Amino acid sequence: MRSASSDLDVAKQFRDALEAAVRTGERDGVLELLAPDVEWVTPQASVRGIDELRSWRAWGLSAETFDFEFSEGEWQELGDGRIVCDLRQVYRMKDSGDVAYERNRKVELTIREGKVCRYELRFTG
Repeated sequence: MRSASSDLDVAKQFRDALEAAVRTGERDGVLELLAPDVEWVTPQASVRGIDELRSWRAWGLSAETFDFEFSEGEWQELGDGRIVCDLRQVYRMKDSGDVAYERNRKVELTIREGKVCRYELRFTG
């Protein structure tokens, strides 16, 4: 039987690892939390499998130009290992600190056996 608290712990670890990956381009912390057949869905692309995700070029591209601020709501359980959270990101120009743009996003994870097997990111504003 799955423990809801352990799924929430995995979601929080994943969120921290993903934030670090966005800031630095270093993604090993994220990859170790993923199932081998993970499905990774964003508005830009859909990637299946950890090997394909490992070579996906979008990782950390923004880190060279932007600094980031993250704020998130509470993780909410939807049942059957699905967990969702609202997130706000502010992108600031590295050279000036000026706000380049802001985005509201919704992140939905599906967790099985302690690993993220599906990640979906949607823009909400």
